[in-house]
Amino acid sequence: MLRLSKLTDYAVVVMARLALDGAGPNGRVQTAPGLAAATGIAEPTVAKVLKMLGQAGLVEGVRGARGGYRLTRPLPAIPLSEVIAAVDGPIALTACVDGGLGACEAEGLCAVRGRWDPVNEAIRKALSGITIADLAGPGHCPAARMSASFAPMLAE
Repeated sequence: MLRLSKLTDYAVVVMARLALDGAGPNGRVQTAPGLAAATGIAEPTVAKVLKMLGQAGLVEGVRGARGGYRLTRPLPAIPLSEVIAAVDGPIALTACVDGGLGACEAEGLCAVRGRWDPVNEAIRKALSGITIADLAGPGHCPAARMSASFAPMLAE
């Protein structure tokens, strides 16, 4: 089974929570303890996720008495593939797809070497087409809100 890590899931939850208070340079900052309380994720885990997201340029830290974290872009501008790469590393189904020569002891004899590349590329493309706003839902991001005409269908 292909499965993302819990940290990637937590990263999406933290980013969705950050979006509630705005994104970008003018967005309100939130602290790691505040995000932990709001999401139910342990504070050390939130801090770890924020560090990874910060290193990838998806969130930025603001220093000072009123410091904390905020998104660097609105959620609709952040593809899921970037979050996965920030937390779990490059998206690759097998070591040879990742371009890691010498990662497999059978690569010299492998009959399918290079054949996984199109499959991996399709997965990367699909994950790039899904934004964090898509996952966060209409209540988390103004740009991702559905029109009122669709809201009754969701309640059913």
